[in-house]
Amino acid sequence: MSSISIIGTGNMAGTIGALAVAGGNTVEIMGRDQSKAADLAKALGGGTVTGEWGAVPAGDIVIVAVLYDSVVPVVAEYGEALAGKAIVDISNPFNAAADGLAISEDTSIAQETAKAAPASASVFKAFNTIFRHVLEKGRPDVFIAGDDARAKAGVEAFIESLGLRPLDVGGLKMAHWLEGASLVEMGLARHGVGNWDLALSITELPV
Repeated sequence: MSSISIIGTGNMAGTIGALAVAGGNTVEIMGRDQSKAADLAKALGGGTVTGEWGAVPAGDIVIVAVLYDSVVPVVAEYGEALAGKAIVDISNPFNAAADGLAISEDTSIAQETAKAAPASASVFKAFNTIFRHVLEKGRPDVFIAGDDARAKAGVEAFIESLGLRPLDVGGLKMAHWLEGASLVEMGLARHGVGNWDLALSITELPV
């Protein structure tokens, strides 16, 4: 099993944390508000601990579960504390109407995160195409983008421990298209499907 540190105390942090504990992983919660982090760790149980904000995370895999505009600043603030870690960005940079991206078309939050992270860290995009309530109740596919094959295998093993299927979409530059895929999902929820109980997935057809 994996050792996981989650930076953030919101809904996705709690949902991924709960799945991680159920999957037998060791989990650490880190939040600016130490009391919120402690409350979440207590709620998760399973030996979940609370880490000090800005300190070296205990986990080999660090999930940054904050709003998109806080991801890069948080990673920059942690700085060398993230050296050698696998950093997973789960955010979506939606505009105010959630019908477009709020960043340049030639990058992604994950790519910008990689610029702010220590050179020895490996940054990945994952979980961003899954609504929180679907992740909590279902078993959706998890698309993952990143450049470091060895570290990616570790993140994929963690995803599998949650009872989910990791699907590698390629290098970190593909993170931009994963953020775009989340917009497609929003459009489906609002129009084609008409509800939020959905997830993007891959079906392999027989030859």
